Amino acid sequence: MPGIEQYAETAAENACHLADATAPESWSSAAADDALDAIDTLAGALSALGPDVAAALAPVMAATADARRQLGLADDEETAATVEASGRGRSAQRSRRRGLGPGFKGIRTGG
Repeated sequence: MPGIEQYAETAAENACHLADATAPESWSSAAADDALDAIDTLAGALSALGPDVAAALAPVMAATADARRQLGLADDEETAATVEASGRGRSAQRSRRRGLGPGFKGIRTGG
C-alpha cells in the first residue's frame, strides 16, 4: 500500500519526540492511555503480517493490558477477560479511534 513507509516513519518519529518530551511526572492518565492505545494499534497492525508475527506480539498486547491495570486505567476484570478471551489487548476490541483516510494532509495552523 502506498504511503505505509511514510506512516511508519512518522509514527516512529512521533514516538521518539514523545519519549524525549516526557518525564514520569508529566504523564496524565489520558496521555498514558493514548500511548498504550498507540502501542496496541501498531502491534495489532503488525500482527496482520502473519500468525508467527501475531504470536510474537501477543506479549506486547498483554503487557499494555497489564500496564493499564497497574495505572488504574482499566477494570481488572475487564482487562483480564480481554486478554484471556482474545489473546490480545484492547485492540481486539473495537477501537474508539479511526483513521482520517489516505487524503488527510494534517491541520494547518497559521504561519
